[in-house]
Amino acid sequence: MTHSKPVAPTASTLTELWAHAVERHPGAPAVRDDDTALTYAELDTYSDAVAHTLIEAGVRPEDRVALSLRRGTGVFAAMLGVLKAGGAYVAVDPRYPRARRDTMIEGSGARVVLAEPEWAAEIPADVVLPLPGFDPSAAVPRSDVAVGPRNAACVLFTSGSSGRPKATVLEHRGIVGFARNAALPELTGEDRVGQISSLSFDAFHFETWCSLAQGAEIVVLPALPDLLASDLQRTLRRLRVTAMLVPTMAVNHVVREDRDAFAPLRILHTGGDAILADTCRELLSGDFTGRLFNLYGPTEATTACSAFEVRELAEDADGVPIGQAVEGARLYVLDETLHPVGAGETGQLFVGGHGVARGYYGDPALTAEKFLPDPFQADGSRMYATGDLVRRRSDGQLEFVGRADHQVKIRGYRVEPGEVERLLARHSQVREVAVLPVGDGQDRILVAFVERRGPLLPDAVRVFAEHTLPDHMVPAKILVLPKMPATDNGKRDRAALLEILAAETARSRDHQPPATESERILAAIWSELLAVENVGANDDFFALGGNSMLAFRVRQKVKRETGALLDFRDILEQTVLRDVARILEPRLRAAV
Repeated sequence: MTHSKPVAPTASTLTELWAHAVERHPGAPAVRDDDTALTYAELDTYSDAVAHTLIEAGVRPEDRVALSLRRGTGVFAAMLGVLKAGGAYVAVDPRYPRARRDTMIEGSGARVVLAEPEWAAEIPADVVLPLPGFDPSAAVPRSDVAVGPRNAACVLFTSGSSGRPKATVLEHRGIVGFARNAALPELTGEDRVGQISSLSFDAFHFETWCSLAQGAEIVVLPALPDLLASDLQRTLRRLRVTAMLVPTMAVNHVVREDRDAFAPLRILHTGGDAILADTCRELLSGDFTGRLFNLYGPTEATTACSAFEVRELAEDADGVPIGQAVEGARLYVLDETLHPVGAGETGQLFVGGHGVARGYYGDPALTAEKFLPDPFQADGSRMYATGDLVRRRSDGQLEFVGRADHQVKIRGYRVEPGEVERLLARHSQVREVAVLPVGDGQDRILVAFVERRGPLLPDAVRVFAEHTLPDHMVPAKILVLPKMPATDNGKRDRAALLEILAAETARSRDHQPPATESERILAAIWSELLAVENVGANDDFFALGGNSMLAFRVRQKVKRETGALLDFRDILEQTVLRDVARILEPRLRAAV
């Protein structure tokens, strides 16, 4: 187990942190979007107006207030206003399907919702209020609602095994501890932090609270898919962005296409999934001269409980450590009896310290199952069972192994899919691997989804697996992908992988070969990027395993090879090769 020196974030709250920031940096820029820029003093005034509106509506300490708002400066005023009123904010990403948004609002127990006026009628809440506009001349009383470090600050949702998301309640002390954590590089008043994460994702805490705690400026960037459709490096330079937390899967994708895309940054954090060793080596060998950190932490541990600064990696390294405990966190690697395992042995990771969440709102049974009394402390504190399997290296760094709940039995043998992934990833032409169990009982098999580094056939992977793995660990089916699909939050998209498997299994045999020049050009590009043979004119980009990041690469490749400009949205909206080719045809002629 590892311990870090205790800190005293419990002596403060987010509202105190904000008040200190305003006192130190009243005239400094706090947040800007395409239309509005607010100083710390202006954002303070704006959030006072929001707090006054909420208090008048009956919001009291510990009340949950849902935010159903578009990205922009107003979100930050709303969030601060909720906290000043004593409440806890529930950020609801408007891009989510309506059913998911409704579940989040209802599942959080939100009494009040701050929403865009045109969305009010469809929101399932008793009190739905429009976000007040910003009036710098308005005289608004300051909130004097007192909250403590253990008051609820926000509710974030994570996926649940039952299919219903879990409402995780985070307290002021945990977020303050993260915002001021000495284990992470300190932001300054000169920094401009790019805000790209979903408001419902815990990376938002870095973009918001780490920035505001140090007087930095938050720059609201386009959503990630739109940002990728632009020239990322040029956008970052134009907006003078110096620090970001980018989902791991996005970093893996972007660096593969342009290793210098993040060169303008002084600080690049990544987290949410496994960062590839190749990605780090490629990034660090280019123009990027900043500091790169691999962060690890479930939502229940307040964004990050461990960190690893990536400076260099051995050529034969097939993974990147998740590092050591950040300040104020306690990390335990335990066996099934909750006893520490030895160095080099695999155990489940448990997290203690001030960042541990209060629990799951409305689910005391699951809270009791996942949040256990910390047997190594005498202060009554708890530790969170992450469900992640890790091992501690001889130098004290932690390595991620896999998920405890993903262990399966194949032909009577217990198999950890993560172990199969790591061994297959040693193939020289394999960039990334996801292994999923499919089926039940005696019919359960392992399916490997392999992101290729270059030309690669499934048979080559299978031969490598047979020479590397015991027979029961060799995947029964291997699918070669051009890119590993990821969710909007940067996590590996298991649902998308299963959809790819279903589409491949059911793919029609009636192949219609490409007939025109534009169809042949697109078919060749799709075949290369999607790792699919015999791409036909009636094939659908997404059905073949495409996604928004691969659409970005198609656009770039068409431009490089033909000089023709194909809009990012053309691929996302048309999707069938023949239809995209009709759009491309006149542009090919114009490019000649």
